Amino acid sequence: MLETLLYPDAIAVIGASRNPAKVGYAVLHNLVNGGFKGTIVPVNPEAREILGLQCYRSLDEYKGRIDLSIIVVGGKYVKEALNKSIAAGAKSVIVITAGFREVSAEGAKAEEELVAICRASGVRMVGPNCLGVLNTDHSMNATFAPSVPPAGKISVISQSGALCVAILDWAANQKLGLGKVVSIGNKADLNEVDFIQALAEDPKTNVIAGYLESIKEGDKFLRVAEQAAGVKPVVILKVGVTQAGAKAASSHTGSLAGADIAYGAAFKRAGVIRAENFEALFDYSTAFAMQPLPNGDRIAVITNAGGPGIMAADAAESLGLKMVSLTAESDKRLREFLPSSAAFGNPIDVIGDADPDRYAKAFEVVQDDENIDGVVVVVTPQNMTRPLELAEKLAAVHRGKKPVLAAFMGGTEVAAAKVKLMEVGIPNYPSPDRAVTAMRAMCDYSAWRRRPARIVTRFPVNRRRVDRIINLRLRSGEPQLGEVEAKEILRAYNFNVLEGQLARTADEAVEVAERIGYPVVLKISSPDIIHKSDFGGVRINLANAEQVRDAFDLMMLRIQRKAPKAHLRGVYVEKMGERGREVILGMTRDPQFGPMLMFGLGGIFVEVMKDVTFHLAPITADEAMQMLKGTRSYALLQGARGQAPVDLDAIAGALQRISQLARDYPEVRELDINPFIVGPVGMQAYVADARMTLSNPTPSKSHE
Repeated sequence: MLETLLYPDAIAVIGASRNPAKVGYAVLHNLVNGGFKGTIVPVNPEAREILGLQCYRSLDEYKGRIDLSIIVVGGKYVKEALNKSIAAGAKSVIVITAGFREVSAEGAKAEEELVAICRASGVRMVGPNCLGVLNTDHSMNATFAPSVPPAGKISVISQSGALCVAILDWAANQKLGLGKVVSIGNKADLNEVDFIQALAEDPKTNVIAGYLESIKEGDKFLRVAEQAAGVKPVVILKVGVTQAGAKAASSHTGSLAGADIAYGAAFKRAGVIRAENFEALFDYSTAFAMQPLPNGDRIAVITNAGGPGIMAADAAESLGLKMVSLTAESDKRLREFLPSSAAFGNPIDVIGDADPDRYAKAFEVVQDDENIDGVVVVVTPQNMTRPLELAEKLAAVHRGKKPVLAAFMGGTEVAAAKVKLMEVGIPNYPSPDRAVTAMRAMCDYSAWRRRPARIVTRFPVNRRRVDRIINLRLRSGEPQLGEVEAKEILRAYNFNVLEGQLARTADEAVEVAERIGYPVVLKISSPDIIHKSDFGGVRINLANAEQVRDAFDLMMLRIQRKAPKAHLRGVYVEKMGERGREVILGMTRDPQFGPMLMFGLGGIFVEVMKDVTFHLAPITADEAMQMLKGTRSYALLQGARGQAPVDLDAIAGALQRISQLARDYPEVRELDINPFIVGPVGMQAYVADARMTLSNPTPSKSHE
């Protein structure tokens, strides 16, 4: 895929310049000085020769064929240059010129015209408004960046050209090898999904790293990224996600969700490693490129100083890595050569006077230990350390079966050692916590790769009943489904809904209560009242007809005073359920990635602590259980502090049913079950309250 873009034989530079201050000069200079082996065709109407190459006044003067055209002319000339490139045989085009969609509506229209020309001709375009493309494997530097890193196995996609320049300069300074570097700019045609797919298939790329500000095609991104992550790590720094997506939310779930949460859920589903910042992007990518994946999350820390070892151990524990003890055999081997003052636990402290031989012998023992999946080596430059020699010895004894990450701390004393570590393929980090965080990323990705096959359960449901309710509501033009209708839909999906009925008068309320049996609950039914309790719209544990009648009359009176404009449908009379743990289950539909499920404990845990987890639908039984485990309050569900444990399978099953409902009915934009009451195993969990919001203003077709 994209062979003519990444591996062209002939390249035209339309807008090549003799002026070193111009972008057209920099692009041509980089192609020539970068050692490109193919044909380079400079185009400039006022020059006959640039940098020793014959220059053409117009591309149509060139009698050969080109594979790739790089366009660096003024905006008003780009369309003509594109047409001439296509006429000369170009199948790929890089439009470096800016001034399109990013500046004005007129620019957006011109950009759309370029895309239309490309698609009509079967040509693929990078940009406009980009830095260009670098492929060290092909000695092709089709960018105007001043720095070039050595060849390597990390390939980079960046939506920011300026950040691309910084990446190239940083990598060159760090001697970090890069493969392909693609600045996608406005991504009018080719976007991040195209390049993730291409790099996944590229045998010269071992790690895909990306900087993205937006993702165009959510569903396609999920599919392609998951396929790519199945064969190599995909590490992405995603920015520009605050506040977006929550403004239009009407449900509790929707108000807690946002674009950042949606991207996090999408990355988790696809196996994409999310970098929190620029440093993490390359901390993780370097570890993946240079070291094998761990088989588990048990790590050991070796140090020659107590303080840095504690820093590493603290970071490991806070990130959920296991600092396990070594086997008795390993402990015996260490005691044969370490001084008695050494620390033989984990971290293993070889003491500040350790020379390279002692440190390397300890490392050999640890990497051979069957209890250990990865090793973090922490070094401070003390008198006996000899960091450069230690780096060489570590590389010599590293067997390459388990990952080893280093934190050689310091400046001048460890400078040569850092260079050597990079040469021998051991990533080095300036602090123990960054090394440990990179190890956590490796463990997470390795666990994702080892995950069982995803099997999504389909439950038998009554679709006919749901169709009737949704189509009737859509025809009425009212998007809100209150408790009565929402519970009818949930009942069709085999949720346990307690017996109840809408009553419009006090007499009807008493009649319903007598029929279903006391005690009962009364709840106001109104499309204009979302949080019933705030308006005095809930009364519980009513034990007889007199209490029901009084509660009905008082509720209607108070609500008419508090919300005089609210349309009141009546009062929902429902059988009082058993006491249990209140949890909230929900769904909101992200515009990019589709339905996102939410789980959290009710009350303060959601309202104040925002202790909730999200996952994209559809979900498996295991993923539903992971949602529960992902909350800080999970221990309470398990029965912490003397409380009885609740039926976790009941919650997980409910989440799976919501997942199926969300996939079956795209008209359902938001859904809240708040609260869902769950008790110990044996008690049937039930829906205490629910509401839904629809988004499609026109009737849906039958789902039969």
